[in-house]
Amino acid sequence: MNRSSHFDADGQAHMVDVSAKNATRRTATAIAEIRMQPAAAESTRDGSAKKGDVLGIARIAAINATKLTPQLIPLCHAIPVESVRVDFQWAEETRLQCRVTCVTTGKTGIEMEALTGASVAALTVYDMLKSVDRAMEISSVRLLEKDGGKSGHFSNPTG
Repeated sequence: MNRSSHFDADGQAHMVDVSAKNATRRTATAIAEIRMQPAAAESTRDGSAKKGDVLGIARIAAINATKLTPQLIPLCHAIPVESVRVDFQWAEETRLQCRVTCVTTGKTGIEMEALTGASVAALTVYDMLKSVDRAMEISSVRLLEKDGGKSGHFSNPTG
């Protein structure tokens, strides 16, 4: 059985030592989905949400979240987030996908930053629209793809 690298020989949590690793270009793309009622989707599309530009605010929140990831996830390394792209796509009339792609040149991966950004984008959409639809559902937060480092390329087979 493989032991997690986040635990030492005594079973105590610790931050992994990456000091001997080479810095390489690393990318990661993550996605989160949020389902909502038609009225909430319509107010997002036409810009009539009471709190303002739902996707514009969610985009900024996602970018900020990527930079704050090591403050939120205890054993994440503070790495330079050199690029963040946030895209929104309607997969169905009432199902919005929040996709975040992050890039770094560092000694460890940037998957957690992309996942955090996608999660916070969906949470922000919820916050912006909760007066219209409190039954929204955030789901399917997952890593879609990552590249770089020792483990190379990964593409999630479930998409």
